[in-house]
Amino acid sequence: MEMNFDYVVVGSGLAGLYSALCASRYGKVGLVTKADVTDSNSYNAQGGIAAVSGKDDDPEYHFEDTIVAGRGLCDYPAVEILVNEGPALIHDLMEKGMHFDVTESGRLALGLEGGHHRRRILHAGGDATGKFVTSFVLDLVRKEKNIEIIPHCALLGLLVTGDVCDGVRCWNSGTSSEYLIYGKNVILASGGAGAIYRRTTNPDTTTGDGIAAAYNAGCKVEDMEFIQFHPTALAKEGAPCFLISEAVRGEGAWLLNLEGERFMLGAHELSELAPRDVVAQNIEAQIRKEGKGYVWLSLRHLDPEKIKSRFPTIYARCREYGIDMCDRIPVAPAAHYTVGGVCCDENGESSIRHLYVCGEIASTGIMGANRLASNSLIECMVFAQRAVRDTLKQSGEDHSGHIYREEFHLSPENEEFYRHVRKEVSDIVSEDAGIVRTGEGLEKGLAGLEQLQRELQARSAADPGEVCCRMAENLLTVALLVIRGALARKESRGCHFRADFPEEHETFRIHTVQQAGRDIAGIPVKDKI
Repeated sequence: MEMNFDYVVVGSGLAGLYSALCASRYGKVGLVTKADVTDSNSYNAQGGIAAVSGKDDDPEYHFEDTIVAGRGLCDYPAVEILVNEGPALIHDLMEKGMHFDVTESGRLALGLEGGHHRRRILHAGGDATGKFVTSFVLDLVRKEKNIEIIPHCALLGLLVTGDVCDGVRCWNSGTSSEYLIYGKNVILASGGAGAIYRRTTNPDTTTGDGIAAAYNAGCKVEDMEFIQFHPTALAKEGAPCFLISEAVRGEGAWLLNLEGERFMLGAHELSELAPRDVVAQNIEAQIRKEGKGYVWLSLRHLDPEKIKSRFPTIYARCREYGIDMCDRIPVAPAAHYTVGGVCCDENGESSIRHLYVCGEIASTGIMGANRLASNSLIECMVFAQRAVRDTLKQSGEDHSGHIYREEFHLSPENEEFYRHVRKEVSDIVSEDAGIVRTGEGLEKGLAGLEQLQRELQARSAADPGEVCCRMAENLLTVALLVIRGALARKESRGCHFRADFPEEHETFRIHTVQQAGRDIAGIPVKDKI
Protein backbone atom coordinates (compact mmCIF):
# COMPACT_ATOMS: atom_id res chain seq x y z
CA MET A 1 0.00 0.00 0.00
CA GLU A 2 1.23 3.51 -0.79
CA MET A 3 0.41 6.77 0.97
CA ASN A 4 1.60 10.34 0.30
CA PHE A 5 2.01 13.28 2.67
CA ASP A 6 3.87 16.55 3.01
CA TYR A 7 5.23 15.32 6.36
CA VAL A 8 5.67 11.80 7.67
CA VAL A 9 6.14 11.66 11.45
CA VAL A 10 7.12 8.30 12.97
CA GLY A 11 6.23 7.94 16.64
CA SER A 12 3.34 9.03 18.86
CA GLY A 13 5.16 10.15 22.00
CA LEU A 14 5.32 13.84 22.81
CA ALA A 15 8.05 14.42 20.19
CA GLY A 16 5.95 12.86 17.44
CA LEU A 17 2.66 14.43 18.49
CA TYR A 18 4.14 17.90 18.86
CA SER A 19 6.01 17.55 15.55
CA ALA A 20 2.77 16.55 13.81
CA LEU A 21 0.89 19.44 15.43
CA CYS A 22 3.51 21.98 14.34
CA ALA A 23 3.75 20.50 10.83
CA SER A 24 -0.03 20.48 10.32
CA ARG A 25 0.08 24.26 9.81
CA TYR A 26 2.09 23.76 6.62
CA GLY A 27 0.79 20.59 4.99
CA LYS A 28 -0.74 17.16 5.24
CA VAL A 29 0.81 14.96 7.96
CA GLY A 30 0.93 11.18 8.27
CA LEU A 31 1.51 10.21 11.92
CA VAL A 32 2.82 6.63 12.05
CA THR A 33 2.76 4.68 15.31
CA LYS A 34 3.99 1.16 16.04
CA ALA A 35 1.09 0.16 18.28
CA ASP A 36 -1.57 2.26 19.96
CA VAL A 37 -1.18 6.02 19.79
CA THR A 38 -0.78 6.21 23.60
CA ASP A 39 1.93 3.53 23.79
CA SER A 40 5.01 5.65 24.47
CA ASN A 41 7.57 6.63 27.09
CA SER A 42 6.12 10.14 27.08
CA TYR A 43 2.68 8.86 28.03
CA ASN A 44 4.17 6.88 30.94
CA ALA A 45 6.42 9.70 32.22
CA GLN A 46 5.73 10.48 35.87
CA GLY A 47 8.39 13.02 36.79
CA GLY A 48 7.50 16.19 34.94
CA ILE A 49 8.84 18.87 32.63
CA ALA A 50 11.90 20.94 33.52
CA ALA A 51 11.57 24.59 32.52
CA VAL A 52 12.46 27.79 34.32
CA SER A 53 9.23 29.10 35.83
CA GLY A 54 10.06 30.37 39.33
CA LYS A 55 11.27 33.85 40.33
CA ASP A 56 14.34 32.42 42.05
CA ASP A 57 15.36 30.46 38.93
CA ASP A 58 17.14 31.42 35.72
CA PRO A 59 18.02 29.64 32.42
CA GLU A 60 21.66 29.95 33.43
CA TYR A 61 21.03 27.77 36.50
CA HIS A 62 19.17 25.19 34.40
CA PHE A 63 22.09 25.25 31.95
CA GLU A 64 24.61 24.60 34.72
CA ASP A 65 22.63 21.70 36.21
CA THR A 66 22.33 20.09 32.76
CA ILE A 67 26.05 20.49 32.05
CA VAL A 68 27.04 19.02 35.41
CA ALA A 69 24.79 15.98 34.93
CA GLY A 70 26.19 15.47 31.41
CA ARG A 71 29.70 14.83 32.74
CA GLY A 72 31.57 16.90 30.18
CA LEU A 73 29.82 15.61 27.05
CA CYS A 74 27.00 18.17 26.67
CA ASP A 75 27.14 20.37 23.59
CA TYR A 76 26.75 23.87 25.03
CA PRO A 77 24.86 25.47 22.11
CA ALA A 78 22.17 22.79 22.22
CA VAL A 79 21.74 23.16 25.99
CA GLU A 80 21.42 26.94 25.56
CA ILE A 81 18.63 26.37 23.05
CA LEU A 82 16.81 24.04 25.43
CA VAL A 83 16.90 26.19 28.56
CA ASN A 84 16.08 29.45 26.76
CA GLU A 85 13.36 28.27 24.37
CA GLY A 86 11.64 25.84 26.74
CA PRO A 87 9.83 28.30 29.04
CA ALA A 88 8.04 30.03 26.14
CA LEU A 89 6.71 26.69 24.88
CA ILE A 90 5.37 25.85 28.34
CA HIS A 91 3.62 29.22 28.39
CA ASP A 92 2.20 28.53 24.92
CA LEU A 93 0.91 25.14 26.04
CA MET A 94 -0.81 26.75 29.01
CA GLU A 95 -2.32 29.39 26.72
CA LYS A 96 -3.82 26.55 24.70
CA GLY A 97 -5.46 25.20 27.86
CA MET A 98 -2.96 22.81 29.45
CA HIS A 99 -3.30 22.81 33.25
CA PHE A 100 -0.25 22.09 35.38
CA ASP A 101 -0.50 21.46 39.12
CA VAL A 102 -0.71 24.58 41.29
CA THR A 103 -0.36 25.39 44.97
CA GLU A 104 -3.23 26.52 47.20
CA SER A 105 -2.31 30.11 46.33
CA GLY A 106 -2.65 29.38 42.61
CA ARG A 107 1.04 29.42 41.73
CA LEU A 108 2.68 26.64 39.74
CA ALA A 109 3.65 23.80 42.08
CA LEU A 110 7.31 23.39 41.14
CA GLY A 111 9.05 20.17 42.15
CA LEU A 112 12.66 19.21 42.77
CA GLU A 113 14.37 16.21 41.19
CA GLY A 114 17.82 14.66 41.01
CA GLY A 115 20.57 16.97 39.77
CA HIS A 116 18.46 20.15 39.95
CA HIS A 117 19.44 22.89 42.40
CA ARG A 118 16.19 24.84 41.94
CA ARG A 119 12.52 23.85 41.96
CA ARG A 120 11.68 23.97 38.26
CA ILE A 121 9.79 20.73 37.57
CA LEU A 122 6.21 21.25 36.44
CA HIS A 123 3.76 18.42 37.09
CA ALA A 124 0.24 17.52 36.03
CA GLY A 125 -1.98 15.04 37.82
CA GLY A 126 0.61 14.70 40.56
CA ASP A 127 2.67 11.82 39.19
CA ALA A 128 1.07 11.45 35.75
CA THR A 129 2.61 14.40 33.90
CA GLY A 130 3.44 12.47 30.76
CA LYS A 131 -0.08 11.10 30.49
CA PHE A 132 -1.67 14.52 31.00
CA VAL A 133 0.61 16.45 28.64
CA THR A 134 0.66 13.76 25.95
CA SER A 135 -3.11 13.35 26.13
CA PHE A 136 -3.58 17.12 25.89
CA VAL A 137 -1.42 17.37 22.76
CA LEU A 138 -3.06 14.22 21.33
CA ASP A 139 -6.46 15.89 21.68
CA LEU A 140 -5.13 18.85 19.69
CA VAL A 141 -3.73 16.46 17.07
CA ARG A 142 -7.02 14.62 16.70
CA LYS A 143 -8.80 17.91 16.01
CA GLU A 144 -6.45 18.73 13.11
CA LYS A 145 -7.91 17.70 9.76
CA ASN A 146 -4.44 17.84 8.25
CA ILE A 147 -3.20 14.93 10.40
CA GLU A 148 -3.91 11.27 9.63
CA ILE A 149 -2.96 8.75 12.33
CA ILE A 150 -1.64 5.45 10.91
CA PRO A 151 -1.53 2.88 13.77
CA HIS A 152 0.06 -0.57 14.10
CA CYS A 153 2.87 0.20 11.64
CA ALA A 154 6.37 -0.95 12.63
CA LEU A 155 9.22 0.90 10.95
CA LEU A 156 11.33 -1.41 8.76
CA GLY A 157 13.51 1.11 6.98
CA LEU A 158 13.77 4.44 5.18
CA LEU A 159 13.14 5.25 1.52
CA VAL A 160 16.32 7.03 0.48
CA THR A 161 17.65 8.10 -2.93
CA GLY A 162 21.19 9.42 -2.84
CA ASP A 163 21.33 11.72 0.18
CA VAL A 164 17.60 12.50 0.24
CA CYS A 165 14.88 10.78 2.29
CA ASP A 166 11.60 10.23 0.44
CA GLY A 167 9.61 8.40 3.13
CA VAL A 168 9.46 5.26 5.24
CA ARG A 169 8.89 1.54 4.78
CA CYS A 170 6.60 -0.02 7.42
CA TRP A 171 4.85 -3.27 8.26
CA ASN A 172 1.21 -2.98 9.28
CA SER A 173 0.47 -5.74 11.79
CA GLY A 174 -3.28 -5.13 11.49
CA THR A 175 -3.41 -5.83 7.75
CA SER A 176 -0.24 -8.01 7.57
CA SER A 177 1.04 -5.94 4.69
CA GLU A 178 3.81 -3.52 3.81
CA TYR A 179 3.16 0.23 3.66
CA LEU A 180 5.28 2.65 1.62
CA ILE A 181 4.60 6.05 3.16
CA TYR A 182 6.04 8.96 1.17
CA GLY A 183 6.76 12.41 2.56
CA LYS A 184 8.52 15.58 1.45
CA ASN A 185 9.97 15.64 4.97
CA VAL A 186 10.34 12.76 7.42
CA ILE A 187 10.60 13.26 11.19
CA LEU A 188 11.69 10.20 13.16
CA ALA A 189 10.38 10.46 16.72
CA SER A 190 10.26 6.74 17.40
CA GLY A 191 11.95 6.77 20.81
CA GLY A 192 14.90 4.91 22.24
CA ALA A 193 15.84 1.28 22.84
CA GLY A 194 15.25 0.62 26.55
CA ALA A 195 13.04 -2.40 25.85
CA ILE A 196 15.95 -4.42 24.53
CA TYR A 197 16.80 -4.91 28.23
CA ARG A 198 15.10 -7.48 30.49
CA ARG A 199 14.27 -4.98 33.20
CA THR A 200 12.96 -1.72 31.77
CA THR A 201 10.46 1.04 32.44
CA ASN A 202 9.78 1.36 28.70
CA PRO A 203 6.83 0.01 26.73
CA ASP A 204 7.49 -3.33 25.00
CA THR A 205 7.60 -1.53 21.63
CA THR A 206 10.65 0.63 22.47
CA THR A 207 13.28 -1.42 20.63
CA GLY A 208 15.19 1.26 18.69
CA ASP A 209 13.60 0.71 15.26
CA GLY A 210 14.26 4.30 14.21
CA ILE A 211 17.89 4.21 15.30
CA ALA A 212 18.47 1.02 13.31
CA ALA A 213 16.67 2.38 10.24
CA ALA A 214 18.68 5.61 10.29
CA TYR A 215 21.98 3.75 10.81
CA ASN A 216 21.25 1.31 7.99
CA ALA A 217 20.42 4.25 5.71
CA GLY A 218 23.85 5.77 6.35
CA CYS A 219 23.24 8.19 9.24
CA LYS A 220 25.82 8.68 11.94
CA VAL A 221 24.82 7.41 15.38
CA GLU A 222 26.61 8.58 18.51
CA ASP A 223 27.04 7.81 22.21
CA MET A 224 24.96 4.61 22.16
CA GLU A 225 26.93 3.25 25.12
CA PHE A 226 25.08 5.67 27.39
CA ILE A 227 21.95 3.82 28.50
CA GLN A 228 20.45 5.55 31.50
CA PHE A 229 19.09 3.27 34.19
CA HIS A 230 16.41 4.85 36.34
CA PRO A 231 17.48 4.22 39.94
CA THR A 232 14.07 3.37 41.35
CA ALA A 233 11.69 0.96 39.67
CA LEU A 234 9.44 -1.40 41.62
CA ALA A 235 11.31 -4.63 42.42
CA LYS A 236 8.84 -7.24 43.65
CA GLU A 237 8.46 -10.74 42.29
CA GLY A 238 5.32 -11.05 40.19
CA ALA A 239 4.91 -7.28 39.78
CA PRO A 240 5.75 -5.28 36.64
CA CYS A 241 8.84 -3.07 36.47
CA PHE A 242 6.85 0.03 37.40
CA LEU A 243 8.68 3.35 37.63
CA ILE A 244 8.82 5.02 41.05
CA SER A 245 9.28 8.64 40.07
CA GLU A 246 12.35 10.64 40.99
CA ALA A 247 9.91 13.18 42.37
CA VAL A 248 9.29 10.80 45.30
CA ARG A 249 12.87 11.37 46.40
CA GLY A 250 12.36 15.04 45.57
CA GLU A 251 9.70 15.12 48.27
CA GLY A 252 12.12 13.65 50.81
CA ALA A 253 12.07 9.83 50.50
CA TRP A 254 15.23 8.04 51.65
CA LEU A 255 17.12 5.14 50.11
CA LEU A 256 17.98 2.49 52.70
CA ASN A 257 19.96 -0.72 52.46
CA LEU A 258 18.59 -3.88 54.09
CA GLU A 259 20.24 -2.83 57.34
CA GLY A 260 18.17 0.36 57.35
CA GLU A 261 21.12 2.67 56.59
CA ARG A 262 20.94 5.70 54.25
CA PHE A 263 23.75 4.69 51.93
CA MET A 264 23.55 7.82 49.76
CA LEU A 265 24.66 10.03 52.66
CA GLY A 266 28.30 10.81 51.92
CA ALA A 267 28.11 9.30 48.44
CA HIS A 268 27.18 12.68 46.90
CA GLU A 269 26.46 16.20 48.10
CA LEU A 270 22.83 15.84 46.99
CA SER A 271 22.41 12.42 48.66
CA GLU A 272 19.23 10.76 47.26
CA LEU A 273 18.90 13.59 44.72
CA ALA A 274 22.27 13.02 43.10
CA PRO A 275 22.27 12.59 39.29
CA ARG A 276 20.74 9.31 38.15
CA ASP A 277 23.99 7.58 37.24
CA VAL A 278 25.37 8.12 40.74
CA VAL A 279 22.22 6.88 42.47
CA ALA A 280 21.81 3.86 40.16
CA GLN A 281 25.42 2.77 40.60
CA ASN A 282 25.19 3.06 44.40
CA ILE A 283 21.97 1.04 44.48
CA GLU A 284 23.56 -1.59 42.23
CA ALA A 285 26.53 -1.81 44.61
CA GLN A 286 24.20 -2.37 47.59
CA ILE A 287 22.25 -5.03 45.69
CA ARG A 288 25.43 -6.88 44.72
CA LYS A 289 26.64 -6.69 48.32
CA GLU A 290 23.39 -7.85 49.94
CA GLY A 291 22.17 -10.21 47.22
CA LYS A 292 18.43 -9.63 47.61
CA GLY A 293 17.76 -7.83 44.33
CA TYR A 294 16.45 -4.60 45.84
CA VAL A 295 16.94 -1.78 48.34
CA TRP A 296 14.25 0.12 50.23
CA LEU A 297 12.79 3.49 49.29
CA SER A 298 11.47 4.66 52.65
CA LEU A 299 8.67 7.21 53.14
CA ARG A 300 7.90 6.35 56.77
CA HIS A 301 9.09 9.75 57.96
CA LEU A 302 6.85 11.70 55.54
CA ASP A 303 3.24 12.87 55.85
CA PRO A 304 1.12 9.97 54.45
CA GLU A 305 -1.77 12.19 53.38
CA LYS A 306 0.58 14.40 51.39
CA ILE A 307 2.12 11.33 49.77
CA LYS A 308 -1.29 9.96 48.74
CA SER A 309 -2.37 13.27 47.17
CA ARG A 310 1.00 14.02 45.54
CA PHE A 311 1.51 10.52 44.05
CA PRO A 312 -1.95 9.03 43.44
CA THR A 313 -0.87 6.85 40.50
CA ILE A 314 2.15 5.33 42.23
CA TYR A 315 0.22 4.87 45.48
CA ALA A 316 -2.57 3.00 43.68
CA ARG A 317 -0.17 0.78 41.70
CA CYS A 318 1.77 -0.11 44.84
CA ARG A 319 -1.46 -1.10 46.58
CA GLU A 320 -2.26 -3.45 43.70
CA TYR A 321 0.82 -5.47 44.69
CA GLY A 322 0.36 -5.31 48.45
CA ILE A 323 2.82 -2.49 49.08
CA ASP A 324 2.09 0.49 51.33
CA MET A 325 3.83 3.39 49.63
CA CYS A 326 3.60 5.43 52.84
CA ASP A 327 5.85 2.83 54.50
CA ARG A 328 8.57 1.60 52.14
CA ILE A 329 8.93 0.28 48.59
CA PRO A 330 11.39 -2.34 47.27
CA VAL A 331 13.23 -0.77 44.32
CA ALA A 332 16.05 -1.50 41.89
CA PRO A 333 17.38 0.22 38.75
CA ALA A 334 15.88 -0.45 35.31
CA ALA A 335 16.82 0.58 31.76
CA HIS A 336 15.01 3.84 31.20
CA TYR A 337 16.46 6.20 28.60
CA THR A 338 18.69 5.98 25.53
CA VAL A 339 20.97 8.98 25.98
CA GLY A 340 22.71 8.67 22.59
CA GLY A 341 21.05 8.32 19.22
CA VAL A 342 21.05 9.62 15.66
CA CYS A 343 23.40 12.56 15.05
CA CYS A 344 21.68 15.77 14.05
CA ASP A 345 22.20 19.52 13.91
CA GLU A 346 20.59 22.12 16.18
CA ASN A 347 17.38 21.82 14.14
CA GLY A 348 17.21 18.04 14.30
CA GLU A 349 18.24 17.40 10.69
CA SER A 350 20.35 14.29 10.13
CA SER A 351 23.10 13.83 7.54
CA ILE A 352 20.37 12.68 5.10
CA ARG A 353 18.47 15.63 3.66
CA HIS A 354 14.80 15.97 4.59
CA LEU A 355 15.28 13.44 7.40
CA TYR A 356 14.88 14.85 10.91
CA VAL A 357 15.07 13.22 14.32
CA CYS A 358 13.36 14.42 17.46
CA GLY A 359 13.00 13.20 21.04
CA GLU A 360 14.79 10.20 22.52
CA ILE A 361 15.97 8.91 19.13
CA ALA A 362 17.97 12.11 18.57
CA SER A 363 21.43 12.88 19.85
CA THR A 364 21.16 16.66 20.09
CA GLY A 365 24.10 16.97 22.48
CA ILE A 366 21.89 18.07 25.37
CA MET A 367 22.12 14.96 27.53
CA GLY A 368 25.87 14.38 27.37
CA ALA A 369 26.76 11.24 29.29
CA ASN A 370 23.71 11.27 31.55
CA ARG A 371 20.27 12.86 31.12
CA LEU A 372 19.22 15.38 33.74
CA ALA A 373 15.82 14.44 35.17
CA SER A 374 12.76 15.86 33.35
CA ASN A 375 14.74 17.41 30.50
CA SER A 376 13.36 14.93 27.97
CA LEU A 377 9.77 16.16 27.61
CA ILE A 378 10.81 19.78 27.12
CA GLU A 379 13.45 18.67 24.59
CA CYS A 380 10.68 16.97 22.59
CA MET A 381 8.78 20.23 22.26
CA VAL A 382 11.73 22.54 21.64
CA PHE A 383 13.26 20.45 18.87
CA ALA A 384 9.97 19.43 17.28
CA GLN A 385 9.25 23.10 16.70
CA ARG A 386 12.77 23.74 15.42
CA ALA A 387 12.64 20.77 13.02
CA VAL A 388 9.37 21.85 11.44
CA ARG A 389 10.56 25.43 11.19
CA ASP A 390 13.71 24.25 9.42
CA THR A 391 11.73 22.31 6.80
CA LEU A 392 10.23 25.60 5.60
CA LYS A 393 13.66 26.69 4.35
CA GLN A 394 13.67 23.69 2.00
CA SER A 395 10.02 23.75 1.00
CA GLY A 396 10.84 24.78 -2.56
CA GLU A 397 12.93 21.65 -3.19
CA ASP A 398 11.26 18.89 -5.20
CA HIS A 399 12.47 15.40 -4.50
CA SER A 400 9.34 13.49 -5.41
CA GLY A 401 8.93 11.02 -8.27
CA HIS A 402 11.15 8.19 -7.02
CA ILE A 403 9.46 4.80 -7.32
CA TYR A 404 9.93 2.10 -4.69
CA ARG A 405 8.39 -1.34 -4.61
CA GLU A 406 7.12 -3.44 -1.75
CA GLU A 407 9.74 -5.93 -0.62
CA PHE A 408 8.50 -7.64 2.52
CA HIS A 409 6.19 -10.50 3.40
CA LEU A 410 5.41 -12.47 6.55
CA SER A 411 6.35 -16.11 7.06
CA PRO A 412 4.61 -17.14 10.32
CA GLU A 413 7.26 -19.77 11.08
CA ASN A 414 9.76 -16.92 11.62
CA GLU A 415 7.72 -15.29 14.38
CA GLU A 416 9.14 -17.77 16.90
CA PHE A 417 12.66 -17.04 15.60
CA TYR A 418 12.12 -13.31 16.23
CA ARG A 419 11.03 -14.06 19.80
CA HIS A 420 14.16 -16.20 20.21
CA VAL A 421 16.40 -13.37 18.98
CA ARG A 422 14.68 -10.84 21.19
CA LYS A 423 15.12 -12.98 24.32
CA GLU A 424 18.77 -13.68 23.51
CA VAL A 425 19.48 -9.99 22.86
CA SER A 426 17.76 -9.07 26.11
CA ASP A 427 19.81 -11.60 28.07
CA ILE A 428 23.07 -10.46 26.47
CA VAL A 429 22.70 -6.71 26.96
CA SER A 430 21.28 -7.14 30.47
CA GLU A 431 24.19 -9.35 31.56
CA ASP A 432 27.04 -7.76 29.64
CA ALA A 433 26.03 -4.13 28.99
CA GLY A 434 24.11 -3.23 32.13
CA ILE A 435 24.94 -0.75 34.89
CA VAL A 436 28.39 -2.28 35.55
CA ARG A 437 30.42 -3.36 32.53
CA THR A 438 33.81 -4.92 31.84
CA GLY A 439 35.81 -5.44 28.67
CA GLU A 440 35.61 -9.21 29.14
CA GLY A 441 31.83 -9.13 29.52
CA LEU A 442 31.35 -6.82 26.56
CA GLU A 443 33.53 -9.04 24.34
CA LYS A 444 31.43 -12.02 25.41
CA GLY A 445 28.28 -10.10 24.62
CA LEU A 446 29.63 -9.05 21.23
CA ALA A 447 30.44 -12.68 20.37
CA GLY A 448 26.90 -13.70 21.34
CA LEU A 449 25.32 -11.02 19.15
CA GLU A 450 27.55 -11.94 16.21
CA GLN A 451 26.50 -15.59 16.56
CA LEU A 452 22.85 -14.47 16.42
CA GLN A 453 23.72 -12.47 13.32
CA ARG A 454 25.03 -15.57 11.60
CA GLU A 455 21.83 -17.46 12.45
CA LEU A 456 19.80 -14.57 11.09
CA GLN A 457 21.80 -14.34 7.85
CA ALA A 458 21.21 -18.02 7.14
CA ARG A 459 17.47 -17.68 7.74
CA SER A 460 17.23 -14.46 5.69
CA ALA A 461 19.06 -16.07 2.78
CA ALA A 462 16.52 -18.89 2.77
CA ASP A 463 13.57 -16.48 2.88
CA PRO A 464 14.55 -13.07 1.39
CA GLY A 465 12.32 -10.15 2.33
CA GLU A 466 10.79 -11.84 5.38
CA VAL A 467 9.56 -9.20 7.84
CA CYS A 468 10.37 -11.02 11.10
CA CYS A 469 13.97 -11.37 9.93
CA ARG A 470 14.14 -7.63 9.20
CA MET A 471 12.79 -6.85 12.66
CA ALA A 472 15.37 -9.18 14.19
CA GLU A 473 18.07 -7.48 12.13
CA ASN A 474 17.03 -4.06 13.44
CA LEU A 475 17.07 -5.37 17.01
CA LEU A 476 20.57 -6.78 16.59
CA THR A 477 21.77 -3.56 14.96
CA VAL A 478 20.80 -1.52 18.01
CA ALA A 479 22.30 -4.02 20.49
CA LEU A 480 25.57 -4.06 18.55
CA LEU A 481 25.69 -0.25 18.55
CA VAL A 482 25.38 -0.27 22.35
CA ILE A 483 28.03 -2.92 22.95
CA ARG A 484 30.53 -1.63 20.38
CA GLY A 485 30.21 1.86 21.78
CA ALA A 486 30.76 0.54 25.31
CA LEU A 487 33.85 -1.40 24.23
CA ALA A 488 35.34 1.66 22.55
CA ARG A 489 34.86 3.91 25.58
CA LYS A 490 37.60 2.70 27.92
CA GLU A 491 36.62 4.88 30.86
CA SER A 492 33.68 5.44 33.22
CA ARG A 493 31.57 8.52 32.60
CA GLY A 494 27.95 9.29 33.42
CA CYS A 495 25.72 6.26 32.98
CA HIS A 496 28.53 4.24 31.33
CA PHE A 497 30.52 2.46 34.05
CA ARG A 498 33.46 0.18 33.23
CA ALA A 499 34.73 -1.70 36.29
CA ASP A 500 38.03 -2.23 34.46
CA PHE A 501 38.32 1.51 33.72
CA PRO A 502 36.60 3.10 36.74
CA GLU A 503 37.81 6.68 36.18
CA GLU A 504 37.01 9.43 33.69
CA HIS A 505 39.74 10.22 31.16
CA GLU A 506 40.08 13.47 29.24
CA THR A 507 41.00 11.43 26.15
CA PHE A 508 37.38 10.25 26.02
CA ARG A 509 35.79 13.67 26.34
CA ILE A 510 34.41 13.04 22.87
CA HIS A 511 31.23 11.75 21.27
CA THR A 512 31.54 8.14 20.08
CA VAL A 513 30.35 8.03 16.46
CA GLN A 514 29.34 4.91 14.53
CA GLN A 515 28.44 4.80 10.85
CA ALA A 516 27.77 1.76 8.68
CA GLY A 517 30.91 0.56 6.89
CA ARG A 518 33.26 2.76 8.93
CA ASP A 519 35.35 2.38 12.07
CA ILE A 520 34.16 3.98 15.30
CA ALA A 521 35.33 7.57 15.49
CA GLY A 522 35.31 10.35 18.05
CA ILE A 523 34.20 13.94 17.51
CA PRO A 524 34.89 16.87 19.87
CA VAL A 525 32.29 18.23 22.25
CA LYS A 526 30.93 21.68 21.36
CA ASP A 527 31.72 23.49 24.60
CA LYS A 528 31.69 26.99 23.13
CA ILE A 529 28.49 29.00 22.78
